[in-house]
Amino acid sequence: MIHLEKPLALAADHGGFELKEAVKAHLDELGLAYQDFGTLDGASCDYPDMALPACNAVVNGQCQLALLFCGTGVGISMAANKVRGIRACCCSDVFSAEYTRRHNDANALCMGGRVVGAGLACSLVDAFLNAEFEGDRHIRRVAKLKAIEDEQAAL
Repeated sequence: MIHLEKPLALAADHGGFELKEAVKAHLDELGLAYQDFGTLDGASCDYPDMALPACNAVVNGQCQLALLFCGTGVGISMAANKVRGIRACCCSDVFSAEYTRRHNDANALCMGGRVVGAGLACSLVDAFLNAEFEGDRHIRRVAKLKAIEDEQAAL
C-alpha cells in the first residue's frame, strides 16, 4: 500500500494534459493527495514552464515526489533535471519506473501522453510510488550525481 507523508506534485503541458487527468483520477481512487501545478486545460503551453513550479515544490519540501507529463515525457524530464535536487526519469515500462526509485532515488517520474496510455501510466505510477530507495551501494552513485550538480552550480 502506498503511503505518502506529503502530497505529490503534478504538472503537464498540453501534450500530457489528458494523461495527467487520467493519473489524477487514479490517485483519487487510491486516496492520495496531490497538488496540480497545471496546465489546467489542454491549451498550448511550454513544458519548462509547467515543470519548474512542480519541481520547486519537491525540492523545497512542499511535495514528496513529482509526476510530470508532456507529449513524449522527454522534454519535461529534461526541464525537470535542470532543477537542482531533482532526479527525473522518463519511463514507459514498469521495471524502469520501479528501479529508478530503488537505484537512482528518483523524485520525479515523467511520462508521455503520446507514448503511454492511461492504464500503463497508472501502473507506472504505482510501481514508482511503491518502490523505495535501496541505499547501500546506490548511495555512492546518487552522491556522485549531487556532486556534479554542486560542481556545475559553482561554475
